[in-house]
Amino acid sequence: METKSAVASLGALAHEGRLSTFRLLVQAGPQGLAAGEIARRLGVLPNTLSASLNVLSHAGLIEPRRQGRSIIYTARYDAMRELLAFLMEDCCSGSPEICAPLAAIASQACSAEGACA
Repeated sequence: METKSAVASLGALAHEGRLSTFRLLVQAGPQGLAAGEIARRLGVLPNTLSASLNVLSHAGLIEPRRQGRSIIYTARYDAMRELLAFLMEDCCSGSPEICAPLAAIASQACSAEGACA
């Protein structure tokens, strides 16, 4: 991942509402959630959610797809993995014990969600 892409992703996540939206979509798994369901679960107004979804989509962190009359949003797990790898790539500096706990957490989360494969 290039620095410019990492900055765009981190910037998109640097807002409480957008971070909550992204985390909800990560939890939802590959099937994703309709925009109305996201708004209901997070208790946000549709226009506020729309702005958040646009920012996350432009950063490449989520992906919309049309399903009938609804737009379903899904987290882009490949983009999330790239961002996490970018953040951790220089972590260890010859001391793997620094990053081992983070790698274990990521591995555990992927196993539980089944979405990181």
